[in-house]
Parts: sequence; structure tokens; C-alpha cells
Amino acid sequence: MRLEAITWERLTDALAGRIAAMAAKDGSPWLRVAVDGAPAASPGDLAGRLAEALRLRGRPVHKAGTLGFLRPASLRLEYGRKDPYAYHDEWFDRQALWREVFEPLDPGGTGRVLPDLWDPVADRATRSAYVELPPGGVLLLHGPLLLGHWFPFDLAVHLKLSPAALARRTPEDERWTLPAFARYDAETRPEEAADVVVRADDPHRPAWSGPAD
Repeated sequence: MRLEAITWERLTDALAGRIAAMAAKDGSPWLRVAVDGAPAASPGDLAGRLAEALRLRGRPVHKAGTLGFLRPASLRLEYGRKDPYAYHDEWFDRQALWREVFEPLDPGGTGRVLPDLWDPVADRATRSAYVELPPGGVLLLHGPLLLGHWFPFDLAVHLKLSPAALARRTPEDERWTLPAFARYDAETRPEEAADVVVRADDPHRPAWSGPAD
């Protein structure tokens, strides 16, 4: 895959323009966009930039992170606190994401989405109020391991880190997750599953595959 150097500002502007154009011609009430990447790639930062750029274009946005949809500790830590296979398979409540985030944005849906479900620190439900995303709005879901689950994304952006960059930028106490991302790369092949790939080995000098057709 050929990647071209770009700044984060130009990347954000190009992606926001693409999303806004899709929303204008798609005809669906809502668009659902993934910003997929390991925590070391900071997918939430790009999602935040995109949210601001889309709001400036007059698009309502709901930005949500998968960290708010972890499963309870009794389930996700069943095999220990540092099991990379459990992190890959069991940590994130994908059924809750389907139920509380994606289904309300299906055609004929209510548009009422839950911003988060579980507080991993207190290990209890957040009890957050539902948020209504108006028709024409955009969901920006950011976090790791998002692809390969049949989530109905209209556009998927993958932040790619080489194994060396991922290891270098992952904090020492989180490096036990590295085998989970190696498995994700091997089994899900996010570079092929995503519409847009952004190489973020150097956080100041990204490169990308260009806009989706």
C-alpha cells in the first residue's frame, strides 16, 4: 500500500470533507465512522479533531470511545489482569455497542445513543443519560480492535503503527497487550478492512493512503 506524507491538519480537513460529502449524498439519517487504533496511536485525538471539523461544517457529531464500553471486571479479568487473548476477545462489550450505539442509528432508529455504559475504575454502570443525535449527524467511534466485528461503519479509518513503534510508544505496564495487537493484525488485517489507513509511527509526521472512493 502506498502512503503519502500529510499533516494532521490536512488529514483532518480531508477526512471531514469526505464525511460531510458522504452525509450529503448518502440519504441515510446518520453516518457511522470508526477511528480504529491501539491506544499508543491516540485514536481519540484524531476523533476529537474530526468532531470539531465536522461541527464547523454544520454537522452534529457524537464522539464515543470503546473505553466506556468495557465489560465488568469479573468478566474481562476472568483469566487475569494481563491476558492478551482476553483483551482481544473479552474486554469490550460489543453486544452493548450494537444495542446502545449502532441499532439506534439504523434506518428507522431513534437516534438516542448511550455515550458510555461502564466505569472501569469504579467497576459499575455509569448511569449516563442517553444523547440524541439528530438526523444528518455523525457517530465517531474511536478505540482499539474495532474492525472485524461486522459493525456497520460507513467509513473506517485505521491508525497503523509498526510493531517497533507500537512497542516503543506503549507504556511499560501496558505492553502485555502487544500480542493482542499482533493477533489483530494477523487475523483481522485492519489495513485491508479499513477505508483509510494512516501511518502514525512518527506522531508528528503522519502518512495516509488517501481518501476512500
